[in-house]
Amino acid sequence: MRSSLSIVFVVSDSVGETAEFVVRAAASQFDHNHFEIRRMSYVDTIDAIREIIESAKEVGGFIAYTLILPTLRTAMRELAEQMGVRAVDIMGPMMTAFEDVFNATPQLRPGLLHQLDDDYFRKVEAIEFAVKHDDGRDSRGLFRADVVLVGVSRTSKTPLSMYLAHKKMRVANVPLVPEVQPPGELYELPQGRIIGLTIDGDELTLIRKERLRSLGLNSDASYASWQRIRDELQYADDVMQKLGCPIIDVSRRAVEETASIILSIVRQRSHP
Repeated sequence: MRSSLSIVFVVSDSVGETAEFVVRAAASQFDHNHFEIRRMSYVDTIDAIREIIESAKEVGGFIAYTLILPTLRTAMRELAEQMGVRAVDIMGPMMTAFEDVFNATPQLRPGLLHQLDDDYFRKVEAIEFAVKHDDGRDSRGLFRADVVLVGVSRTSKTPLSMYLAHKKMRVANVPLVPEVQPPGELYELPQGRIIGLTIDGDELTLIRKERLRSLGLNSDASYASWQRIRDELQYADDVMQKLGCPIIDVSRRAVEETASIILSIVRQRSHP
């Protein structure tokens, strides 16, 4: 029996967001309040396709589908034609164009676009996390971090955090300063979550002097003095020993090289 409401069945062997978006875009050109969209996700059998076509026939609706596997696309096309139901293939013609014009071979894996979207959003989330938890901000978030970097100022904690965030890792960093007690949360984190960073004292002196010059400040300030740097490095080493964390010497190392070591440590932690 034909329904008084106009129904479009959105069918996909993945989530079905692409097909639904196209249908809604088309419906917006009409009085789309009179249309109902029923999304059928993860359809992976011919029997399921047959049932959907029968339902569409019963209510007088039509089908919009994004089926990646050729067997399912063929079944949808042939069964819909046999039952007299309109079925619109949203993905098929585009894939055929890529194959014909570029002589390309599709991977035939449902959900790849959705996987790419998930990767993108995980990266954005990781970058936002790194910004929010940079330089010891919001220590309550340390428990949500994949990695927590600790070390004195100018040991590349922030650049490393951002680099690793682009690898979809949630990274927080905490500066170690003799006058400031490290957050108590550091001592409550699971073993292996924290990674310490250290650096050669002479190299750190040069880096800090250059930093002061770039800010238009006196390069002889205490921040770049050898005594101050020695005290800071000793204090940081004492804290890292108490934390029992692995320590990486970043002296003369590029950010990418240090990040590679961190990723290796994380992999070993995940697969002991």
